[in-house]
This record gives sequence, structure tokens and C-alpha cells, in this order.
Amino acid sequence: MAYIATSDYSPAPALVAPRVAALQRLLMWLVGFSGAIVFIEPSPYEIATLLAIVVMVSTGLRLRLALLPLLILLFVINIGYTICAAHLMDQTKIVNWILTSWYMAITVIFFAMVVADDTGARLDFLRRGLIAGAVLASAAGVIGYFNLLPGSHNLFTLYNRASGPFKDPNVFAAFLILPALFVLQSVVTDRFGKALRSTLILGLIALALLLAFSRAAWGQLVLTSAFMLVLMFITSRSNTQRSRIVLITVAAVVIGALLLTALLSFSSVGSLFKERASFDQSYDEGRFGRFGRYVLGSQMALELPLGIGPLQFTKFFPEDTHNSYLNAFMSGGWISGVFYPALIFTTVCLGFRYVFVRVPWQRAYLAIFAAFLGTVGESFIIDTDHWRHFWLMMGLMWGMFIAAQRHLATARPETASSL
Repeated sequence: MAYIATSDYSPAPALVAPRVAALQRLLMWLVGFSGAIVFIEPSPYEIATLLAIVVMVSTGLRLRLALLPLLILLFVINIGYTICAAHLMDQTKIVNWILTSWYMAITVIFFAMVVADDTGARLDFLRRGLIAGAVLASAAGVIGYFNLLPGSHNLFTLYNRASGPFKDPNVFAAFLILPALFVLQSVVTDRFGKALRSTLILGLIALALLLAFSRAAWGQLVLTSAFMLVLMFITSRSNTQRSRIVLITVAAVVIGALLLTALLSFSSVGSLFKERASFDQSYDEGRFGRFGRYVLGSQMALELPLGIGPLQFTKFFPEDTHNSYLNAFMSGGWISGVFYPALIFTTVCLGFRYVFVRVPWQRAYLAIFAAFLGTVGESFIIDTDHWRHFWLMMGLMWGMFIAAQRHLATARPETASSL
């Protein structure tokens, strides 16, 4: 096989008992699964993550020196947010926004610490949990869109778009990208029986993603899938595996196009698809449209070192920034505005550096990096600053950076030379 499956576990820390290691891995599955249910507060994801933090810290978790840059960047970004929100702290929604930002930063560090050890096993359990959660969320979205159960349409749709167990169809669709990439990997690399099951799962996820009618997610699924498959093709050591990737990819494109054509024959789906696929949306055009706000907001950012504070953009414009990098300037002034993109693009640059490192979890790494990179791109046209799965992926990336360095340091010379 060209790729060592993530189930080929790296050893757990020597001082961790087998039962404790099993509990830690199970918690990673729970975190992945619970990420699919976020339309209630506090969400199961918050509860599962908090439980994981308590258990992991109490059973042994190390903060490595290599995480210091990440820690500093996250700290400075949130200091900027806090300073610029100081005059707004009498508003509950502002306090909640600030606390959420600090919480997201903590989860990044936590997941980086977790994945730095027992990397392959913990990633594998997280992957399984994410796929299970995506199946549940996708099924809810499809059931709700077609109103297959009484009351499901009102519960699992918003603006006649599938939202599943999410508050927003855009976030719902974006969450499905990483599980879809994991399943796609199984389709093109695993044996026939497992690949067939994965094909059915991928079809369900793709259908739910389509019915969410998120243009950004549509584009992200296509681009991240293509990017990941290219990386898998390049990094594969087997010509047979390369041929299989090409053949299955071509077959998937043809079958997907036929199914999409059939689905669009339904008038309700086809009409909304044409509307959402159009690039002349009213909220995109004009002086105060999405792109007009980028220009005007950028001018404001240059003139206001302390920004305007979190959630204040709509007091000046009809809608939110819909650009995470601009929002960093607006919410946290020049401090957050400079350090937020520095954090994002530092992670991206490091991500490219480790693409070709031969590690047992390389297959999972390629999927996570592709999905992370896609979200980074989507951040230019939508606010992703509080997307839980975005910060989860960032933490995983940094944890895998550390694990890869340790793997190279202990690998045989011929393995290390493949960097």
C-alpha cells in the first residue's frame, strides 16, 4: 500500500496505562462526533472538549516548547480583541464573543498537545468520530430538506437550505468538507468492500452539502478534493495506487455529474441551485455589498488603530464583514489585524513544509491540510473566526508538525532522508 493507514498506531506515551490510552482515544472520537451537533447551547462539542481537556490533563499532557510561537500568536490576537472590546464589556453578547475567542485559542493549544503524542491512534479515532458525526448531520440535513419526518423541515433547514444540526447552512456545509475528504481517501485507496461503503457515505455527505446551497462550500469541496488527490498521487510510492487514484477520480466525476443532473431536474432544487450559483447576488453587489464593504472596511481599518470592537461592523454597514482578516482589524485593531493573518499563514507555510514527510499518519495529514487550506481561502469571503472545526484543524496541524519532527529525529537515516 502506498499509504500507511492511520490505524497503524504510533505508540502511546510510555507512562500511560493501556486503559488510560484507550480512554484518551475514545474521547477523541467523542470530540469528533459531537462537532456535528452545535444548534444547542452549550453544544455537545463544548461539553466533550471540556471533558477531554480535564481527562487528558489529569492523565498526562505535555506543553512542548515548539508550541510557544503558536501560544504567543493566539495570546496576542486575543489580547487585541479584549483591549478593543473594553468599552463594550457591559454588553453580554460582547463578553460572550470575547470568551468564545479565548476558548477557541485554548482548544487549539489543547488539540496540538494531544496530537503531538500517540499521533496515529488519536487521529484515527478523531477521524472515525468526524465521519460518524458527518453521517448523522448529513442524514438530518437531507431528511429536513425533503421533510421526510414530521417537523424535520423546520428543525433542520434554514431559508429553505439544509442546515442539519447547525444554526447556519454555511457552517454546516463547511463542517462536512473534512469528513468528506477522509471518506474520499477510503474510496480511492481501500479494498473494494470498504471502498464501496465509503462511496455510499460520500454520496450522502455530498448530497447534504449540495442541499446546503453554500457556494463557498461547493467550491471548497471541489478544490480541496482535487488538491488532496494530487498530493496523494505525488506522494504515493506505488504506480498501481497512482493508476487507481486517477481511474476512480475520473469515474467519480462522471457519476457525480450524472447524479447532479438528475437531482437538478427537481424544480425546487434546480431553481434554488441556479439562484445560489449566480454571482450577481444583491448582497454581493453595490457600494455596501460584500465586496464594497471590503474596500470601505479596509479604509476604516487603516484609520482606526483600535478598530471598532467585536460585532460592531453592522452599525456602520448593512451586514457583517464576511472576511475574517478584515474582521480581525475591525474587532481587534491593528494588533489582532496583524497577528491573526500571521498565525494563519505561518500555519499554512509550515503545512506545505511537512506535506512530503513520510510519517505513518501522512494520509490523514493530507486530508486535514487540504481542508484547512480550503477554510483559509474561504475566510476571505466569510467569517470563520469562531468556527469550531477550523480551530480544531489548526490545533491538529501544529500537533502533527511536532510529531513529524520527533518521527524524523528517531527514524532510520534512509527514512529521514526522504524529507
